[in-house]
Amino acid sequence: MATNKSVLNESRQIDRAISLIEMGARLQVLESETELSYERLLRLYKEVAGRSPSKGQLPFSTDWFLTWQPNIHASLFQNIYTYLSKTSSLESIDLLIKAYQLYTEQVGACALEPLLSITRAWRLTRFVDNDMLHMTACSCCGGHFITEPYENARHFVCGLCEPPARAGKGAGTGGIHLQ
Repeated sequence: MATNKSVLNESRQIDRAISLIEMGARLQVLESETELSYERLLRLYKEVAGRSPSKGQLPFSTDWFLTWQPNIHASLFQNIYTYLSKTSSLESIDLLIKAYQLYTEQVGACALEPLLSITRAWRLTRFVDNDMLHMTACSCCGGHFITEPYENARHFVCGLCEPPARAGKGAGTGGIHLQ
């Protein structure tokens, strides 16, 4: 990234970092998506979140996005992200922030908790950009869902059209009721 030493650019970087921190982003996401130094991000994180950032590696496996409920949430987010990327001129990090805000609004409107964290959403966009995950249309409903790159699109049926046998059985522990 080319460093632009303007006060306005620095202000934008800080605003982005604050938004990401408030959404629960890990420090590694902030380092990757802003031009602020590690030390400044660390101080900002402690000031905004009131605590030190979580330590440890970021989730890397694509498997989480392919399991039933996480796939529905990841697919919803990715559809929002893809739509915004085609219809707006936002920079990629602003696109991520806006798409995640819309995702949490949609999930909240259904009285559900978001399964996808901002850090996982960020990782998902990287997986899709690097062809580690794809969007495939369901042969039943036509919706687009996160799949492995080699999924046979002609025979793909999403988890909403054909939920797994135990889907919705654990409503007391966050499951959903299917009709």
